[in-house]
Amino acid sequence: MILAPFSRPFSMMAKPVGARCNLACTYCYYLEKANLTQGNGVMDDKLLERFIQQYIEAQTVPFVQFTWHGGEPLMRNIRFFKLALELQKRYGGGRTIENSIQTNGTLLTDEWCRFFAENRFLVGISIDGPREHHDAFRHTRRGTSTFDDVMRGIDLLNKHGVDWNALATVNSANVEQPREFYEFFREIGCQFLQFTPVVERGIFEEGGRRSEEGLSKLPGFDGSGELMPYSVRPEQWGKFLCEVFDLWVRRDVGRLFVQLFDTTLANWVGEMPGVCTLSKTCANSAVIEADGSVYDCDHFVFPQYRLGNLRDKTILELIYSPQHQQFARQKTDQLASTCRSCEWLFACHGECPRNRFLPDTDGRFTVNYLCEGYRQFFQHVAPYMKFMADELREKRPPANVMNLFK
Repeated sequence: MILAPFSRPFSMMAKPVGARCNLACTYCYYLEKANLTQGNGVMDDKLLERFIQQYIEAQTVPFVQFTWHGGEPLMRNIRFFKLALELQKRYGGGRTIENSIQTNGTLLTDEWCRFFAENRFLVGISIDGPREHHDAFRHTRRGTSTFDDVMRGIDLLNKHGVDWNALATVNSANVEQPREFYEFFREIGCQFLQFTPVVERGIFEEGGRRSEEGLSKLPGFDGSGELMPYSVRPEQWGKFLCEVFDLWVRRDVGRLFVQLFDTTLANWVGEMPGVCTLSKTCANSAVIEADGSVYDCDHFVFPQYRLGNLRDKTILELIYSPQHQQFARQKTDQLASTCRSCEWLFACHGECPRNRFLPDTDGRFTVNYLCEGYRQFFQHVAPYMKFMADELREKRPPANVMNLFK
């Protein structure tokens, strides 16, 4: 029996349609996960109620954040999300409850946007930059462009006054054009920008097909797997970050919020960062699939990281399980020796374990593939981060960083 409540909030990303999606993005790491789920791939009402009730009751803070993800969650109809809101009210117990949803934007309609506006959803839009960057890998199942449909969706969100942010991948198509990438998001009025590097590997049979091992086993901790051609190289990632930062810091501090830069500043002042990849430990979080299966992390939806099923166990049992607690600790426990002696350890913490597949001096595959890129970035931004951290400690707005350029 579990007696102790959580001492801090935890999160559980919900996948109402699992890996189902109306698009077929080349670099997507999630489409194959449909092979791991049972049933028809859609979260039923009974499971939804069980999830919402337990998720709310397990929280020890007055604020609860629900995150709906996919696949493409808008492939579930509005009725499902209306029911979710009703259940949140029923079990809320006076807590403040907010919802965010991540979508590719192509299925947005006036009806969806009115619903999001009325219920104060924060909508994340997946878009990789200008048309030529976006369409390089984000396309329909027939291989056709999605850019116009995404931009139409953003226009609808703006029309209805829905808060939205952009989530972009940095990949082989856009990593060499940081200025074009960043200026695009400024021009479309984006106020909150997240971007993440594409680092994907596969295990293949002869002839180039994904092997069964590749579908069920995360290439990583043994150094196996072939880097996919749309992935970024470490030196590209570092240069991209430095150039985007230079564009942002001169004009847009306090105007356009870039998640990675905010997270870096949080680590500089010793606060808990808002992104798990740069946190000291893996976040107290998990993901629930449409069939009720719960996994350690969205990027670790593989059989060996399955915690169980919410139909059979409670959320508390799953999150408090020895397996999940060990998963949360492994980020620190399995740090490379080079990381432990690195001057930037406080800012990076070895980044995400899924990217640790280079050999360390002791032969273990514990070095992060993107390490050199992050080193370049942290060294470049150090004077600015120190200045902004000092400004925050003196309770002055970080926008005063502009003084460095006078």
